[in-house]
Amino acid sequence: MSEAQDTGALLTHAAEALERYLDVRVDDDGTLTFSHGGVPCVVQATQLAEGLTVLSLTCVVAWDLPDDPALAAGAAERAGQGLFGTLGVVRTENGLDVTLRYAFPAAGMTTAALGTLLMLVISTASGLRTDLLETPAD
Repeated sequence: MSEAQDTGALLTHAAEALERYLDVRVDDDGTLTFSHGGVPCVVQATQLAEGLTVLSLTCVVAWDLPDDPALAAGAAERAGQGLFGTLGVVRTENGLDVTLRYAFPAAGMTTAALGTLLMLVISTASGLRTDLLETPAD
C-alpha cells in the first residue's frame, strides 16, 4: 500500500470512529476537522516510516487569554496531570494560546477503541477549556 493510501485509510477509519460522537468534516486533503465543547480540533495522518503511520490530533483549547503567569503555571500543572496529550502554551501579541496535541500509531485499532481513545483526548481539551475560561482574573 502506498503512503497516500495508508494515511487515507487511517483517516477514513478515524472519521468513522469520531462520527459516532461528533459531526466531522473531511477537508480536501483528507484532514478531519470538528469541534467539541467550543474546542476546534483537527486530525491528520502521517507515515513516519514504512509500517508506522500515526494519527495526530490537535485541539485549540483557548486563545487570546490574558498573559497571566498564574494561568500559564496552572496550565503547566494541568499538563503534568494528563495521560493523553501534550499541552502547549504560546505567547502571542494578543495573549496566551493553549493547545493540546496527541500523536499515536493507530493501525489495527477497532473503530470503538479508536473512538474511545480520541474522545479521551478531546474531552480533556474541552474540560481544560472550561477550567481556563472559568478561572477568575485577578
